[in-house]
Amino acid sequence: MQTPAPPAPGTAVLLVNLGTPQAPTPAAVRRYLGEFLSDPYVVQIPRLVWWPLLHGLVLPLRSARVAKKYAGIWMEGGSPLAVHTRALAARMQALAPDLRVEHAMRYGEPALPARLRALEAAGVRRVLVLPLYPQYSSTTTGTVAALARRERGGLQLRVREDYATDPGWVDAVAASVRAHWDAHGRGERLVFSFHGLPQRLVDGGDPYQAQCQASVAAIARALALAPAQYVVSYQSRFGRERWLGPATDETLRGLAAAGVREVDVVCPGFASDCLETLEEIAIENAHLFREAGGERLRYIPCLNDAPAHAAALAALARRELADWDAEA
Repeated sequence: MQTPAPPAPGTAVLLVNLGTPQAPTPAAVRRYLGEFLSDPYVVQIPRLVWWPLLHGLVLPLRSARVAKKYAGIWMEGGSPLAVHTRALAARMQALAPDLRVEHAMRYGEPALPARLRALEAAGVRRVLVLPLYPQYSSTTTGTVAALARRERGGLQLRVREDYATDPGWVDAVAASVRAHWDAHGRGERLVFSFHGLPQRLVDGGDPYQAQCQASVAAIARALALAPAQYVVSYQSRFGRERWLGPATDETLRGLAAAGVREVDVVCPGFASDCLETLEEIAIENAHLFREAGGERLRYIPCLNDAPAHAAALAALARRELADWDAEA
């Protein structure tokens, strides 16, 4: 197999994650949630309807409660998502010294527009944007791509839209599950829990659910799992409209009611551990499972800055840059 030519000078890879508050305080959480929930890609409700609800009800009621949850998982270097994203970029940089590898956040700091301006000022001319969302959705990768293209200035820009079945990533996830089983034992079911999405978006053509299913099929094959050994669910519902199902909390209650006593939960829609994995799954849903009659829920951490994760994304970036060169 022919080795791709080295990337052109002035090329950068920019990893982009969702974002995080700067501190586990109500004020910081309110700023972060205000930015996040103001994005029309995320909340697709007319502004005249949504704005009064957001500022008069959602932010005042949720900020202190969410800040308390963040405080329970906060790390010395910041929120887990911030710590792990920085570490992943550093590990990728070590694997690709001929590239400039940086990271940014769609919401919060380091802000994506500011990072793009800094790269251009430093002499970078071409940026491969790699959103850290394995499965594409307009609410995640879509909003990153739109903002990056709007704020690119004089930069040449390319966005990798998904890597839901990338072999290196699939192997890394499967290896992390095996390692967890080796260290902690194996539950009776493996639950794949993905971030939820309003059903109307999928009905309107968003490929997210299909890509989640494709990811699960690939990981299950790598683990040699039979269909009866795993289930797929969706977490983090918001609001009253219909979301993708089955819901993770309802799935766990159902498993407990059916006599399943031990489950493992993996979240392959998240590149880095965050509030939704460490608090919602590992704490809140673990408690829910026990209350419903289960005995133990073991959460399998995200890939974070694991060497296999960095290697998979570095290889993916190099292939994407080679394709970009070939199209030039």
